[in-house]
Amino acid sequence: MITFRVIGPGRAGLSLSAALEGREGFELRGILGRSDPLAGAAHGVDLLVMATPDDAVATVASSVTPCASTVVAHLSGSLRLDVLHDHPRRGSLHPLVPLPTPEVGCRRLGSGIAFAVSGDPLLARVVRALGGTAFAVGDAERARYHAAAAIAANHLVALTGQVERVAASVGLPLAAFEGLMRSALDDAISLGPRQALTGPAVRGDWETIGRHREELARLSGARLELSAYDAMVDLARRLSLDAATGPGSVPAASDAAPSELAGAASPEERVA
Repeated sequence: MITFRVIGPGRAGLSLSAALEGREGFELRGILGRSDPLAGAAHGVDLLVMATPDDAVATVASSVTPCASTVVAHLSGSLRLDVLHDHPRRGSLHPLVPLPTPEVGCRRLGSGIAFAVSGDPLLARVVRALGGTAFAVGDAERARYHAAAAIAANHLVALTGQVERVAASVGLPLAAFEGLMRSALDDAISLGPRQALTGPAVRGDWETIGRHREELARLSGARLELSAYDAMVDLARRLSLDAATGPGSVPAASDAAPSELAGAASPEERVA
């Protein structure tokens, strides 16, 4: 039996507590909040999970008296293990899934997702108990790994927000684009981004892109909408060139010119 305690009764802490408590071989020994004494939190359990905001992990960890037999772990994707100070057994467990509510989070944590783990091997047992897949991410790679996670979740949602705004300008709801968006993401995952990519940037259709930009320039917040659109055109063009020449290859001058048009020129120059 692995006993565990959680510090942080927020969405992440409650999601993990509920998901893990229901697994055979795990027993929850309490969830601690701000008003609870923390000094003895690591004693009497095999695992102490810091489910606090990133900027509070170091402070909370320093408030807990180290225990030689207890694994102290945080749930941050970007923080290194040194924020856990003098705790001899340290680790990190970062689920690659949004946890919007404890109920949804509990289901998702047990749905076979990926977890980034580092430090003590006990955390790999936690992932196995949840039916997930563990990927090792060392301290040196954590910030870069977390950047990928933020792009995958936060930036994807922000891009969906742009779809919603532009669609609303022609009287269409976001739901009208659901089939297109889900199919595109499914293709990107199953076929790979390079093979799944379609659209004017792949074809080098700069006249169509110019028309898009002219219309976006008429919207409220045009500068932001154009900046986001141009950035995505640049990334799409880079992806299409990778597909043609191989990732990391230098495109021929004739291929590079449209990319320069989409990325380096001023807004006025790009439409001209």
